[in-house]
Amino acid sequence: MSVITRLAIGALALAALTSCAAETPAPGGTAAAQKPGKVEVVANDTACDVGVTQIAAGTSTFAITNGGSKVTEFYVYAPGDRVMAEVENIVPGLTRELIAELPAGTYETACKPGMVGKGIRNALTVTGEHKPLTADAALADATASYKRYIKSQSDTLLVKTQEFVDAVKAGEIDEAKTLFPIARTYWERIEPVAEIFGDLDPAIDAREADLADGEEWTGYHKIEKDLWITKDISQDGPIADKLIADVTTIVEKSNAAELTPLNLANGAKELLDEVATGKITGEEDIWSHTDLWDFAANLAGSKAAVQSLRPVLEERDPALVATLDEKFAAAETELGAHQKGDGWRLHNELSKDELKRLSDVINALAEPISKIAPLVAQ
Repeated sequence: MSVITRLAIGALALAALTSCAAETPAPGGTAAAQKPGKVEVVANDTACDVGVTQIAAGTSTFAITNGGSKVTEFYVYAPGDRVMAEVENIVPGLTRELIAELPAGTYETACKPGMVGKGIRNALTVTGEHKPLTADAALADATASYKRYIKSQSDTLLVKTQEFVDAVKAGEIDEAKTLFPIARTYWERIEPVAEIFGDLDPAIDAREADLADGEEWTGYHKIEKDLWITKDISQDGPIADKLIADVTTIVEKSNAAELTPLNLANGAKELLDEVATGKITGEEDIWSHTDLWDFAANLAGSKAAVQSLRPVLEERDPALVATLDEKFAAAETELGAHQKGDGWRLHNELSKDELKRLSDVINALAEPISKIAPLVAQ
């Protein structure tokens, strides 16, 4: 995908999400003034300047300003490239905030101009002791509830991906096409957790446009292209075998992962960002046009994270819970208008007005969801 196309996608993301409380434009594309208690990160196409190299253990807020010309991402990595926190689709001229809970240890921060590659990295040291958020019994219960949801979805992901892989290896193109969006439904629901584990997520879910120069392309979308475009899956057996092996590993790791309450809060927002920047535009499933299956899965995954946190949110901000219920219902109703049989209409069957209405309901939902992480971290 060209830089121009990515910038166009970024513009849509900006239009859809600029109302969110944690995202503010940066005048002239330069860094906003240092905010008390926040780590300033100034990113551009060639640099990632983090305001500090050492922070105290506990919750920290990173304010990332993109002063470059490319859409960027920001990550905090633990050893082995385990993702502790991330924020994607930071378009030029925008500042977005990310709240992370970090125990003492050594980490790396990374900005990824163009959203490809290993990123521009900096060392970050976290020192001291902190009381984990899960010391709060209600937050611990919320995290345990979400882990049960992840297990139910990841177990089914493994079953449905195996069915998809079997069809690909048998050369059954029509059956594989039918199974493709079904398997991916379960992937999209658990993606905030699946993305934690380094290179496994891109090995499973990378699109052709996501690849850095010379990077091998594997996973769902490589097979998608062969199913719908080349119409030849005769050589895809090894790719299918790798896909099921990688999904098996993800399922094992996801079920064993130690999550924090901020994984839930940030994950609920990440899933909506994916809708606004990929599913709405048709970028995600560019050959099959099965984006609405992913859209529905992202919405369901976001709602599951919020529902796990519901007792905490009802105690800390009951008005926010009422707003979330209203906005989720509106999004589900708007999306439900596009159901077709047991699935959904194809993305290329929707008019610009229909896509605009879907974008509007996600915009309306993203704003209150952006308030959850600060509530959880307080």
